[in-house]
Amino acid sequence: MPASAEKFTAERILWKQCWTDRLISLRLSSDPAFRFIPGQFARLGLQIPGTGFIWRAYSIVSASWDEYLEFYSIVVPEGEFSPRLARLEVGDEVLVDKTPHGFFTADRFPDGEDLWLLATGTALGPYLSILHEAAVWQRFRHIVLVHSVREAVELSYQPEIAALRRHPLWAEHGHKLQYLPVVTRETVPGALSARIPAMLQDGTLERATGLTLSPERSRIMICGSPQMVTDTHHQLKSMGYQLSRLSAPAQLALENGW
Repeated sequence: MPASAEKFTAERILWKQCWTDRLISLRLSSDPAFRFIPGQFARLGLQIPGTGFIWRAYSIVSASWDEYLEFYSIVVPEGEFSPRLARLEVGDEVLVDKTPHGFFTADRFPDGEDLWLLATGTALGPYLSILHEAAVWQRFRHIVLVHSVREAVELSYQPEIAALRRHPLWAEHGHKLQYLPVVTRETVPGALSARIPAMLQDGTLERATGLTLSPERSRIMICGSPQMVTDTHHQLKSMGYQLSRLSAPAQLALENGW
């Protein structure tokens, strides 16, 4: 066994879901020693004959206490990694780095009233993991999950999001969650339609939720396409929010993700 194998485990695909021809979810077996904080990501690897190993980072969708690791991926047709990953089936092998990474976690915030989770595309993933932590439900009075996609078919994980309110570990807090789907390229009943930064600027999100955004009460996580993250960060900075750092906790956490 190569020395590098000490840094990763070989896991099997247990379950595969094709949401669209470009969106997939995978559940992998998990080494019992692998531990992560919801919001962190793992590095997945594939061994390519004649080439070696290729690795990509994916946010973890599953709960920290699940006996599997779940990932949500966009398939980039011209990509080196994701098309190969998408061709794999149940029983096939994927490598998992033994060390989780990242600081995109809810515990980096000081206390506040409302937790806002803003996502585009597959960046929904880390929020599903975060929302499986009972402490998050207990800590905040309101939780808002905003998921923006181009077409309605990309609004994945609908049953799972609905079930969050009924989970036995925090059923008494389930009323705290508001889910706002956003579809930008077609009109969908019950969904908003503008870009997230624009809806922050004109008050659409506040009107839709009945909540007031303010640095004093709001804690906001931003994850999605780099342009969305940049534009949303700039908008919130103009509204008085600051980026939370380990040495100086504040109101914003952000991470690029698709």
